[in-house]
Amino acid sequence: MKDKTLIEIAYATPQKQLILEHEIEAGSLAREAVRSCGIGQHFPEIDLESCDIGVFGKTVADDYALNDGDRIEIYRPLIADPKEVRRQRAARGLRMKKEGGAINPD
Repeated sequence: MKDKTLIEIAYATPQKQLILEHEIEAGSLAREAVRSCGIGQHFPEIDLESCDIGVFGKTVADDYALNDGDRIEIYRPLIADPKEVRRQRAARGLRMKKEGGAINPD
């Protein structure tokens, strides 16, 4: 009998967030855990085969070997390229406050 490992799988949309606890075989790979955790039942829009994934905020490859207590995060695609948004804002003469709101340079 192989040892079991307890991990978490996290996903969020602007409307809903979910963290699932999931028990896997020790040494399981990240993509295998994403496929087997059942999160697709809650978020059918996720492409479990190709979505970007990470562990504790760092992107990992599909073959990353999970450790006990790891939290896999499933990332959504960006809506806009952050560099392009900054370029457009600069072209309009706007800059951002630390809190994230635009301020007028006048």
